[in-house]
Amino acid sequence: MTERDAIDDVWDQWHLERPDIDPKSLDVMAAVGRMNRLRRYVDQTLRSYFAEHGLDFSEFDVLATLRRSGGVEGVSAGALLRSAMVTSGAITNRVDKLTAKGLVERSVAADDRRSVLVKLTPEGRRLVDDILLGHLENEERFLAVLDEDERDQLNTLLRKLLVAQGDLRLG
Repeated sequence: MTERDAIDDVWDQWHLERPDIDPKSLDVMAAVGRMNRLRRYVDQTLRSYFAEHGLDFSEFDVLATLRRSGGVEGVSAGALLRSAMVTSGAITNRVDKLTAKGLVERSVAADDRRSVLVKLTPEGRRLVDDILLGHLENEERFLAVLDEDERDQLNTLLRKLLVAQGDLRLG
């Protein structure tokens, strides 16, 4: 028998109190509830890890976006905005904080003086490179219970859910 979790108890309580609700609907509620609970565990773990390095997750997200983009000129604020799924004000705030920490810098695009580019400073690049492997190990612990086929299946299902919400490619 599969081990039960807290959401199973919630399912049982709803089924007991509202037997008129289709169990398949309760299964949907259970799946979303599990995603929410897991998100909280992931957030807590990531928050703790990045705090050890003087960052929050949103700051690391900007740094990682800049690092994986690979360009030496930098990335436009619009590209950062598409990557992060937040408001332009939130991106500005993140870039301001990272600039104050000496991890990123702004410059004007050579081909369009109205466009601002954001790029890693050498210190910012070093920081991302220094903490990236620890971050990946941290995430690995969340999926350690799954074998390779289950991880592939999880990725496929999560991708399908995100695409259905309109969360398509960044480019």
